[in-house]
Amino acid sequence: MSAARVAVVGHVEWVDFAAVDVLPAAGEIAHADPFFADAAGGGAVAAVQLRKLAGQAAFYTSLGTGPQGGWARQRLTDAHGVDLHAADAPLPQRRGFTHLTGDHERTITIMGERHGPSGADPLDWAALAQADAVYFTAGDPGALRAARAARFLVATPRALATITTAGVPLDVLVASGRDAGERFDVEDIDPRPQYVVLTEGADGGTWAGADGSRGAWAPAEPPGPPVDAYGCGDSFAAGLTYGLGSGLAIDAALVLAARCGAHCLSGRGPYRAQLTTVG
Repeated sequence: MSAARVAVVGHVEWVDFAAVDVLPAAGEIAHADPFFADAAGGGAVAAVQLRKLAGQAAFYTSLGTGPQGGWARQRLTDAHGVDLHAADAPLPQRRGFTHLTGDHERTITIMGERHGPSGADPLDWAALAQADAVYFTAGDPGALRAARAARFLVATPRALATITTAGVPLDVLVASGRDAGERFDVEDIDPRPQYVVLTEGADGGTWAGADGSRGAWAPAEPPGPPVDAYGCGDSFAAGLTYGLGSGLAIDAALVLAARCGAHCLSGRGPYRAQLTTVG
């Protein structure tokens, strides 16, 4: 397995996190301990996980107006070490609020429009042709076409409108089999992805190839007690992207992806316990 050159094309949310025992009922006041904020969302979480696996990772995104956009830029570069390629979006920075509860779940409220980069943005899109693998979470068709220059392209169905408009082939479409927001009909995607991967949380998941091949993987054991699930799916997708870019076959890449998801589960928030070595 060789080191991979990896990147993410996607979105950022500035997220406030509040850890509570249970979700407050209507009219109740809950006291959070701990509480913190960070640049997060699917694109950011995947970029940080890829940086930890590969040593470096490029992140093509757009950051909105207001202080949260500046805070996100600082956290991604200074705190998380991501090679940031960020356009300025003429929109308020998308924000989120997440309750982290004692049952290890996360409940998310999003504020603002989801915005990713555009292929017309003055970013170093040509560098993606040197990437072994790219994970796509948000952007316009031009951004997706630029990402397709990489050897492997993995995407989420949350970017389905862009995927169907751009008409570029995906190597992998990875989705939660339990999240209503990630449901899709593969027959609506042309060209059909080479692989469709459906995660089932603690039950592992399944994959299907366009050639009729099929498989499944078992869940990985977290390295410690479960803490919260925020970022597990995005860390899983990053691990899958890195594995494919490193030359692993789909089955082996999914084993690595499962390890990434399990490690994330054992830390508070998306970054504290992400996997840092593939050995």
